Amino acid sequence: MGKFFDYLKTKTFRKNLLIATVSIIAFLLVIFYSLGYYTHHGEGMPVPKLKGLSIGRAVELLEAQGLRYQINDSVYLIDKEPGIIVEQDPDPNTNVKANRTIYLIITRDAPNIKFPDIAGKTFLEVRSILNNYQLKVGDTSYVSDVARDVVISTSFGGSSIAKGQQIPKGSKVDLILGDGLGASEVDIPNLLGLLLNEARLSLIGSSLVLGEVTYEGTVVDTVGAKVIRQLPAISDTLNKVSIGTQIDVVLSN
Repeated sequence: MGKFFDYLKTKTFRKNLLIATVSIIAFLLVIFYSLGYYTHHGEGMPVPKLKGLSIGRAVELLEAQGLRYQINDSVYLIDKEPGIIVEQDPDPNTNVKANRTIYLIITRDAPNIKFPDIAGKTFLEVRSILNNYQLKVGDTSYVSDVARDVVISTSFGGSSIAKGQQIPKGSKVDLILGDGLGASEVDIPNLLGLLLNEARLSLIGSSLVLGEVTYEGTVVDTVGAKVIRQLPAISDTLNKVSIGTQIDVVLSN
């Protein structure tokens, strides 16, 4: 054992150790640079930035640089149209060799959902419900109705839509709401042949007012007299009047 330690102290050992160390380093350097030469280390082309581009435009750029592509996955994003690149691998400006495959994630069409029940609900309720279903409020318009800000009807893409119907998530739904005023015009009732009290009740039911009452000819029984004319009268050009309009009547036995 002592001779071994004595040998470690000799010039011969130190010389051999130095030669071995240099040889190992030289071998490693040769391997490193040989691999670099074999694999063309540092050579290649930068990957273009594809995020935000349409899949068609991205494919054009990749093919022009001799690169391949593969769509790995697709996701739905409410604020982006289908076919837009949202992720890429490798990242932009990464050096790659020709024929390298670039992996892409793109946006897809919105999934369909069942349209919720919003009929008869107020605008504030409907807006909250649509938001929970990831739908949007589109155009709103008002029609004459006694219910104020209550949904009268709904439509999507110009067609009416009902509860349970399939609709793409993120779609805009148009609403028709009541203005709270009710109808501004009503049909003129036909009073001919009615007694005065009957005519008065018919006008009240139509939100109209009994106007001037006159009699024609000799009337011996006013209670039994019936309407023979009314003004305004129902005609082909007039069948509606504003609420509260006075209707004059002429009675006769």
